[in-house]
Formats: sequence, C-alpha cells, structure tokens
Amino acid sequence: MLIPCPYCGPRDVSEFTYQGDANRTRPDPLSTDREVWDGYVYDRLNTAGDHREYWQHSGGCRSHLLVVRSTLTHAIVSAGFARDAATKPKKTRRKAGARP
Repeated sequence: MLIPCPYCGPRDVSEFTYQGDANRTRPDPLSTDREVWDGYVYDRLNTAGDHREYWQHSGGCRSHLLVVRSTLTHAIVSAGFARDAATKPKKTRRKAGARP
C-alpha cells in the first residue's frame, strides 16, 4: 500500500506508523469517569467503507498525517497534514459600540 505524503510524495506503508482512529473524540484528560475512559479505550466500531486514521511518516519527514482509507479495498482516498485538518476556533471581532 502506498501512502501519499504531502511533503515526500507516495511512499510505502512500511515507512509509516499507525497512530490511531481519527474519528474518536478523546475524553477530558482530567476526567475520572471510568466508564467514559473504558468506552474510549476498548469500544470500537468496525465499519465498512472510508475510515479516517492518523499516521506518522516515521521513516521520512516525521509528519503526522490524516489519511482517509477504504477499509474494503485499502485504497487511500485522501491524505494531508493532520495540523491542517484540526479544527481551530474562529476569531470574531465585536463591532464598535457593541455590548459584550
């Protein structure tokens, strides 16, 4: 399987390290709710079709990637830097004279 690194180009999967499922939301690190953490660590869905995954190009540029891969064919649908896919809070400005 070839993974297209946005920096290095297409590379063999042996140069990459799987970092985990990119669809899951990590619980609050300060949470002590055991059920929430057990669910996060152990409960997995095994869906057929496109799946978002984190990979690191450990044998190359060391970038972290967000890869969308078909679990049926293992074909790579898309790949990009994980930092570009992160949701960043939008900054908004108040209009002059607006009340907080």
